[in-house]
Amino acid sequence: MNARTPATRPAGTLNPTEEQEELRAAVRSVLARHEGPAAWRPLVRDIGVAALTTPEEYGGLGCPGRMEVHVVMEELGRALSPVPYLGSAVLAAEALIASGNDDVCARLLPPLADGASVAALAWAEAGAEQPRGTWEAAGLTTYAEESTTSGDWLLTGTKEYVPAADAPDVLLALARTPAGLALFEVPDPAGCFVPLPAMDRTRPLARIVLDAAPARLVSTDGARVLARVRDLAITALAAEQVGAAGRALEITVRYAKERVQFGRPIGSFQAVKHRIADAHVLLEAARSLALAAAGSGAAPGPAAAAKAACSEAYQQIAGEMIQLHGGIGITWEHPAHDFFKRAHGTAHFLGSPDTHRRRLAKLLGFTPGPRAEALA
Repeated sequence: MNARTPATRPAGTLNPTEEQEELRAAVRSVLARHEGPAAWRPLVRDIGVAALTTPEEYGGLGCPGRMEVHVVMEELGRALSPVPYLGSAVLAAEALIASGNDDVCARLLPPLADGASVAALAWAEAGAEQPRGTWEAAGLTTYAEESTTSGDWLLTGTKEYVPAADAPDVLLALARTPAGLALFEVPDPAGCFVPLPAMDRTRPLARIVLDAAPARLVSTDGARVLARVRDLAITALAAEQVGAAGRALEITVRYAKERVQFGRPIGSFQAVKHRIADAHVLLEAARSLALAAAGSGAAPGPAAAAKAACSEAYQQIAGEMIQLHGGIGITWEHPAHDFFKRAHGTAHFLGSPDTHRRRLAKLLGFTPGPRAEALA
């Protein structure tokens, strides 16, 4: 596979190109050979997943569009992989690219692209003002003050739900200045990092506690950076949800063919067939929206639609996985509970389905009625 020269996709289709399918096969092969965090090094060293969308001038492969990221995220979802691709190569790296700060990008992006370092973006805040919400820029209260003794800034506030298992090498944080929301680099991530117990053990999360933490200004236009990064991230997350939902359905179908009850495989019973067929329809509809979002370059409308639909489809399919596996499905001996927890965790990560449905309605010019306002 040569990611520098992607094949041209036929007009009017979102089907992956030959090179993208080769990328999929390579990622799946690595994930099959290396479990858990151990897969990260071969993914970045042998395949270059962290460099896919990074511009070539910063040591990346400069792949156009978002389809390569879609393919990688779908495969990571199938494996419920805990590698830091979403947090480092999508959230943090894309924030740096969107910042337009050439000096910072030239310093930080090359080691991120070749896997020498891992980055994280500290963004959400618990208890952010409603109805703005935890993930909304308007609700962020972490503030930045210029240091009186140096040219740096001092950040104060607490960031939640940062996808990272360990203190990252590079930490980016959003904070308010007198001029508005800005993006900062925090040079000492280890001093701010607090691991969090998470329901989903396959996606480690952390809290970032900033107590007058020294920081360097990356971009004064934090609101624009965040808006772009959010749509890129939810598009990638939708692909992950489709991959995980697809794998959950595959496992469930295989079990329905093997599990015998009353002398017949349970998959031969009409009630089971109907539930599996409904799950398949949900999955294919979600897959189409996720592909459309990636094909649009993570445009706000398709991204919001994909995140809402894929979150709900994955939750429902994961629930059916538990139900159709019966007693074994609720035990820790079976992976069904991991798919179920990932489904509910990703549904609320970066904004709930309702949040993105309201975003989509606003983008389309719809005015919510009194009932919708009351539920918001």
